[in-house]
Amino acid sequence: MKVEVPYSKTHWNIEIPDKNLVGVLESNASNFVTDLTQEEIVSRALDNPIGSKKLEELVIGKKNMVIITSDHTRPVPSHVTLPIMLERIRKVNPEIDIKILIATGYHRPTTKEELIFKCGKKVAENEQFVMHFSKQTDTLTKVGILPSGGELWLNKLAMETELLIAEGFIEPHFFAGFSGGRKSVLPGVAGAKTVLANHCSKFIASDNARTGILQNNPIHEDMLYAADKANLAFILNVVIDSEKKVINAFAGDRVLAHEEGCKFVTSLAKVDKVEADIAISTNGGYPLDQNIYQAVKGMTAAEATCKEGGVIIMIAACNDGHGGQSFYDNMAQASGPLEVLKKVLKIPADETIPDQWEFQILARILSKYTVIMVTDLCDPNMIKAMHMEHAHTFEEALNRAFDLKGKDAKIAVVPDGVSVIVK
Repeated sequence: MKVEVPYSKTHWNIEIPDKNLVGVLESNASNFVTDLTQEEIVSRALDNPIGSKKLEELVIGKKNMVIITSDHTRPVPSHVTLPIMLERIRKVNPEIDIKILIATGYHRPTTKEELIFKCGKKVAENEQFVMHFSKQTDTLTKVGILPSGGELWLNKLAMETELLIAEGFIEPHFFAGFSGGRKSVLPGVAGAKTVLANHCSKFIASDNARTGILQNNPIHEDMLYAADKANLAFILNVVIDSEKKVINAFAGDRVLAHEEGCKFVTSLAKVDKVEADIAISTNGGYPLDQNIYQAVKGMTAAEATCKEGGVIIMIAACNDGHGGQSFYDNMAQASGPLEVLKKVLKIPADETIPDQWEFQILARILSKYTVIMVTDLCDPNMIKAMHMEHAHTFEEALNRAFDLKGKDAKIAVVPDGVSVIVK
């Protein structure tokens, strides 16, 4: 069987022997049919906000506002959404001062080239963009204490504006349950200290901090608190398919609109696990598969369907390298994943170190599975140093997996690991 999988900005066709294949676990998002254009879908959501006044009503009488938008690591189609929102805002309030705050969270700043790719040339070159820097304390203000006990530090611009809104997209998230909604604030525009406290080892280890789970998820509860303290007044969250096209949108109240969006995503993304000896996954292609750090997300989908002791084949370009120095160092400097887990579980919440959550989850996976990273755009030595195997091609990886698990091994394919909820 041939299966098309995303890789960077292109696709690969991989072949799986029919006798070995036990399942292709795919979101139904690619099969979701609508007669509406992307622009019409977004406009419909803005015309029918959930639990909120319309955006146009909220901006009347305001002198300034901030729109939080995602950074380069998220495939939010801002070239579709932002022009529509900006036009609606200025139609009722032409003089309002609008600043667009890039929610970098704990990531590096977004480049101008990435901004143009994400937002479109017109918006990127004509609007006021402000980059969030989580470690620049003079740009942050303390606004409270999280339910977890950590200090809540948020971007001053977001806190001081008359109206704060956010755009984003909703997909399954490997420890926050779902992306979107409240995540624009925490970790999006939160201080480094706050992000670290929210991503502590105790929370990451919680059985409720998993893909598709919001109820009793301690990470989600912190995020809700942060969005409330920031007075996030309105959200526009889209749902996209494998081609990064908008197939649905939800606007309105930061909690209610997000919850409706999560229900819709669940209806498309939930797939039944199969018992596999070898699980193949991707990180959905560009921009999510640019580094090893992000690729851990796609691995968790394979983890959910692979038998313990099995092999995970992870197809991700990782052209941007490891994605976090602390992430790399803590994996590479350890003798193995068990040493990493032993160390991380002893770290108190208020002493969480950068990228801890990511190497904790990677170590969890590596303690139970052999991971073969497939890429021809990343240094193999970097991958090997992080206790994974490397293959330049899928065929090479599959042959290695057969060597480990036998020629009769059962294989499951997750063409887009970040788009599914495997149960």
